[in-house]
Amino acid sequence: MEPLIKLSETEENSAREIERVSDPSAIIIFGASGDLTMRKLIPSLYCLFINNLLPEEFIILGVARTKMDDAQFRIKVTEALRIGSNCPLDEDSLNKFVNFIYYHPLDYGNVKTYKVLSEKLRKLEDVGVPGGNRIYYLSTPPTTYSIISENIGLSAQDGGWRRIVIEKPFGRDLESAGRLNEQVHRYFSEDQIYRIDHYLGKETVQDILMFRFANAIFEPIWNRQYIDHVQITAAETLGVEHRAGYYDNAGVLRDMFQNHMMQLLALTAMEPPAAFEANSVIDEKVKVYKSVRPVSLDNLRNHLVVGQYSQGEMEGEQFPAYREEEGVKPGSQTPTYAALKLYIDNWRWKGVPFYLRSGKRLKKRHTEIAIQFKDVPHLLFMNFIKEKIGPNVLVFTIQPDEEIKLTLQTKMPGTRGGLREVIMDFKYADFYRGASIDAYERVLIDCLSGDHTLFVREDGVDATWRLLTPMLDAIEKNSNICPVEMYDCGSSGPGLADEMMTRDGRQWRGL
Repeated sequence: MEPLIKLSETEENSAREIERVSDPSAIIIFGASGDLTMRKLIPSLYCLFINNLLPEEFIILGVARTKMDDAQFRIKVTEALRIGSNCPLDEDSLNKFVNFIYYHPLDYGNVKTYKVLSEKLRKLEDVGVPGGNRIYYLSTPPTTYSIISENIGLSAQDGGWRRIVIEKPFGRDLESAGRLNEQVHRYFSEDQIYRIDHYLGKETVQDILMFRFANAIFEPIWNRQYIDHVQITAAETLGVEHRAGYYDNAGVLRDMFQNHMMQLLALTAMEPPAAFEANSVIDEKVKVYKSVRPVSLDNLRNHLVVGQYSQGEMEGEQFPAYREEEGVKPGSQTPTYAALKLYIDNWRWKGVPFYLRSGKRLKKRHTEIAIQFKDVPHLLFMNFIKEKIGPNVLVFTIQPDEEIKLTLQTKMPGTRGGLREVIMDFKYADFYRGASIDAYERVLIDCLSGDHTLFVREDGVDATWRLLTPMLDAIEKNSNICPVEMYDCGSSGPGLADEMMTRDGRQWRGL
């Protein structure tokens, strides 16, 4: 049977479409002994290596407080790849890869130790990485970003280009984000700073722009005249795991909304950029943030619901409440769930609500953007169709399976006028047989090649914190203004979130 989608010759061997990064580079990973490095960065770098997408001349230098030598670190890297590699492992490739890896113990707060680091880097570069190009990747707790960037700057030597990659969250409110931007800018210009949001590297997220602006049939109806509302969901089954020390001081609004959720909102709502290049795309995203209507604190409960998971059962296993997790403060009021209703006050979206929700320990892992179109304006079939005609819904599923779906209503065969719902869908895994590049691999390639399109700019950070900070201040200073509602592990979240939708005559898409 012929496939519904015919692959081009370049799709059949898409590795040829992704050019190898040509500049020799040293990749210095701070926090190299930590979970993020071993679970995400090292496997992603290994996949790039075996697909010949790293420079021919490169080194990876792990930096952390833990005392280790090169050999011990290479053993740790090898173990991590055997456990969690996304790409096929073979001994020859693995041995070649670890030979590019080195390690240096360092006190993040002592500038003298950075001088020693620079000397080791210089010696390694003299042997294997001509040009002195360096990427500093901060895979460390957010509290260390400022001191690390300052000490890197103070100990920097002349050479090639310098880039610094900073994981989210960038600050914890508007004021702290501004301070951090100011501190990092003392030593790095904006074009050297890569504020990473790995969600932007996911294929379905990138495809939103292509889908919208490369298909003439969608853009004319992508507005308030045809769209009833938009739902953006990022549901997790996991709890806080090993991140309680960070998470209990952050909560879901800082951890998910300021970055991932706002990025998905902007890609869905933005205007067509003048060109498909970094600053044009980012300009349009920032315009969306600046057009979001500030939420009235006097009416906060109608726009924001926060919750925290209590103990419960998931797939036959009992899980503890958030407050019982190791590292969480007794009686913590930190929200692990939030649902937020926003309006974008511009010509395209005036009056269209955007519902954003994200939470931990929910019934299933699922991230999607759902654009629900308005009901048909006239019930043409009301004389013989008793059921309600469902709306058309366009869904971008981001995880666990990357997919695009469009829901349509069609006639039920054999009846005079019965309706049935039909879903037209496209699953990446079914029709894509080229080289697979995951989200972290994609953003690492872009950083190595100097492409800012999938990264966050300073004015975008400022605009999103400007929106969220008043709400965070309000609920943290007065727990009664928007009280934290408990929800069971394995549920779809707090009941108040359902009530918020019911008041608007809508309902959440089921988890």
